This record gives sequence, structure tokens and C-alpha cells, in this order.
Amino acid sequence: MLTLLVGISLVSMALVDMARGRLMVMAARKVDVLLGERVLKHLVRNASAVNRTASLYGIKDIATLRGFLTGNNVISLFDAPWLVIFIVIIFLFHPLMGGVAVLGSVILVLLAWLNEKTSRQDLERYQDTTRRAGQFMDQGVRNADVLNSMGMTRQFAAKWESLNTSALVRMQSTSGRMGAILAVSKFVRQSIQIVMMGVGVYLVIHDNLSPGIMIASTTLLGRAMAPVESLIGNWSGLVAARSAYARLLKLFPVIFDDTQRQLLPAPQGRIQVERAYLAGTDKDHPILRQVDLDLPAGKALAILGSSGSGKSSLAKLIVGVWLPTSGHVRIDGADLRHWDPNQLGPCLGYLPQDVELFPGTIAENIGRFDISNREAIIQAAQAAHAYELILRLPEGFETKLGEGGIQLSAGQAQRIGLARALYGQPTIVVLDEPNANLDAEGEQALLQALSELTSQGCTLILITHKPGLVGSMDYLLVMRDGRVELLGPREEVISRLSGNISPQNRGTSTSGSPSTMPGNPVISTGSQA
Repeated sequence: MLTLLVGISLVSMALVDMARGRLMVMAARKVDVLLGERVLKHLVRNASAVNRTASLYGIKDIATLRGFLTGNNVISLFDAPWLVIFIVIIFLFHPLMGGVAVLGSVILVLLAWLNEKTSRQDLERYQDTTRRAGQFMDQGVRNADVLNSMGMTRQFAAKWESLNTSALVRMQSTSGRMGAILAVSKFVRQSIQIVMMGVGVYLVIHDNLSPGIMIASTTLLGRAMAPVESLIGNWSGLVAARSAYARLLKLFPVIFDDTQRQLLPAPQGRIQVERAYLAGTDKDHPILRQVDLDLPAGKALAILGSSGSGKSSLAKLIVGVWLPTSGHVRIDGADLRHWDPNQLGPCLGYLPQDVELFPGTIAENIGRFDISNREAIIQAAQAAHAYELILRLPEGFETKLGEGGIQLSAGQAQRIGLARALYGQPTIVVLDEPNANLDAEGEQALLQALSELTSQGCTLILITHKPGLVGSMDYLLVMRDGRVELLGPREEVISRLSGNISPQNRGTSTSGSPSTMPGNPVISTGSQA
């Protein structure tokens, strides 16, 4: 009968362990489903912020929590509170044996506390250093052409080795300390078990206990202290999970901001920039200074200026990549903050200076990861005059990019990026140096695309260094040091840039109110440079 009861108990315990393991796997998946997409969106937004913070964690934190919930550490945490219950049972067997159990448990708990105090900060520094070394290595792999072409591979590897050595030093120091504490904890557990057995034998000899109670007490003590010892041995995983949870907890107010914005009428394309000021990391040298602009719907504006004058920054404000430190950017009178990104995004086309295409097919890149509307993808390629270029690729629109696919030239990538910007016939199109990598054929295709966009009534903003692209523009804006220096109808601004300015205006800023620009009642400028 005793054997039967033991068998039933063991089977029951195995079933409970299986159920607990399955529940923890479900909990880990729930954490990933609940946080994964939200954290990724936050990381994407943060990566394009003007004052972005280091993104060493994020998705990796979710992976850490997922691994913790499916590992042995969380089971040990749930089992550890049973230590008190087992000690109470041992006390009921005999107070002397209960005293031995309390002594051993106190020593193990003190060792766990010592492990926490001496190892936590070092473990966090080690994890941070390891991630920085990994991030540096990833950046090197992405820029392998630069490293190989200019003989920088050796220096790059030496820099990585320096970062990795720092991580290894921290690992060695922390692991040595934790290993010593783990060895002491094993010694304590085994010693206490031997002492418990010796005390039990003494009590059996003096007829105070039966042999069965002695064996039960020793077994319970080992079962009680095992989770604590397991936690000490895997303390690094516990610290990593706790740090990951603390970092994710700080993101909760941002990633769980599910404010539902009121859907507005489809944008017509009017763009207003009102006293926009954009501060960077250096508050004494802002990126943009009090920029004002009012571009009617369906008009085309070219932004000119030297490198570092703020052209690309203004473009990022207009498409909502950055938000102004002060002032407003409005589309059809509504502040960008009031637009639902899911509603406004398809109505915007943006081609950044540095074109990045994603792993996947050409069709997926043009269709913004939505290939359900094949006709719209073809229309976008034709609007960018990249249709024939794509057909010449090995598999046409199904040509794969990224790992396992082909590598496009910078000019090809720029033309496909233009097709992506024109996908869905957006109301507003912002092109930042769209001809930077184009050959003569590509530039001719770009000119045709610009001409068609302006004739279709699309609100177009073009950033360029080449005056040859501004022929179809309605207005020109010239920037200098983050300010608007010239703004007005194309012919008037070109005339001023050519030196056809009245003598009294020479050497002064031509930025001013609309009254200084005859025939331009709509476009306005900001404060004087």
C-alpha cells in the first residue's frame, strides 16, 4: 500500500510539473505577444528621433523575460517559499531538528543576499558591455565594404577586441565571485544535511524519534534548500530578467499609450510650418530656428541650401519623423500630432537622403510590405519611371533583396525608393536629394516623374543642390544655418540668387513678410536670418 501511494504521488507530481511547465510557456508567449510589437514600434520611433537614446535592449529584454519564464529559475522562485513550510513540518517532528533546519536555511539565505549585493551591478555592467560590443560588430558587418576597401578591418577588429576584452574581464571577475559563493552554498547544504542525519541518529538512539522520521526530516530539508541553492547557481539569469523587466516597465507609459485619434478628412495637401524651432543635443546651436512656411495644396516647393543648412531636418519635420521642439507643423490646418499615423502615412511619400531597402522582394519594398494590390505596385513603378529597370532584374518584381538576394547599386536603390514613395498616389511627396546617386538615364526619369507629379496636383517638396531640377517648381526656399534666407516664387528667387536685387537690399536678408515678395500672397517666411 505504501508503494502504491508513493507511485500515485510521483505520477501526480510529474503531471503537475508538466502542467506548470506548459503554463509558463504560455505565459512567456503571452508576454511576447503583449509587448513585442509595441516595443518594436517604440524602438523604430526612437531610432529616428532627433535626440535618440541608445537602443541596446528592447526586443532583447523581451527575449530575456521569455527565456526566464521557460527556464528553471522561475520554477525555483516558486519552490523557494516552501522552505518555510518544510521547516515548520521538521519542527513538528522535533524542535532540535527544526533548529538545525533553520540554521542551514538562514546561512543559505544570507549567501543568496551576499550574492545579490556583490554581483548585481557587475552583472549589469557585463551585460551592457557585451551588448555594446555586439552592436559595434553589427555596425562593422553592415559597413564591410568600407572596412575592406580602405584596410580598416584590422583596426576595426582591434577596437572590437578592446570592447570584448572589457566584457570578458567583467565576466571573469563576476563569475569567479559567484562560483565561490555557489561552492560555499553547496558545502553548507551538504553539511547541514549530514548534521541533520547525525542529529536524527542521536534522537533515534535515545528513543526520541523513529528511523522513519529521521529519514523524512533529512529528505524534507534537502528538498527545502534545493531551490535556494539553484537560485544562487543561476543568479545571473535572475539578475538579467529583473533588469529587463525594470527597463520594460519604464517603457509602459509610452508603449501602452493607445489614445484613439479622431479620423480627419483625407488630406488635401496644404502644409503649414509655424515658428518651428528644433533643438538638437547642443541647445546653443539649434538645428532649425523659427521657420515659417505656408505651402498651398497641389503646389511644388524646392528647398535649396548648403550642407548643414537644415534642409533635411525641415523635411523630417514635414513628414513627421521629428516633432518640433516648439512651434507647429500642420497639414490642412491640423497639427501632425493630431493625425492618426495609420491614416496619414499612406497619404505621404518620403524619399530620404540615405535610401534603405528591406530584405524581401522588390514588390514588397515598393508596396510598403503590402502586396495585395499588385496594380498599385506597378503604377508606382511606372510613376517613378523604374518599371523597365525592375523588369531587367533577374526575377522582376519578385527579385529578392537582402540575405540570399541580389545587391542593387545606389542608383537602382534610389529609383526603387522613389517608387515606394509614390506608391498609392500620395497627396504629399517629399524627396530629399532624389538624384544623389542617379546616372543620366536615372536623372531624366526623375525629371519626368517630377513633371508628372506637379501636373497631377500633388503637393511636392524637393530638396536638391542642383538648380536643373527646379524647373517645374512653383516656389523656391533657400536655407542658411537653420533659417529661411529666401522664399518666394521660383522666378523671383532665382532672380535674387542671380544678383538682381536692388542696391539697398544687397548684403541683407531677403527673408520677410509676403509683402516683400510681389505676387506671393500665400508663402510666408520666418524671422530674419
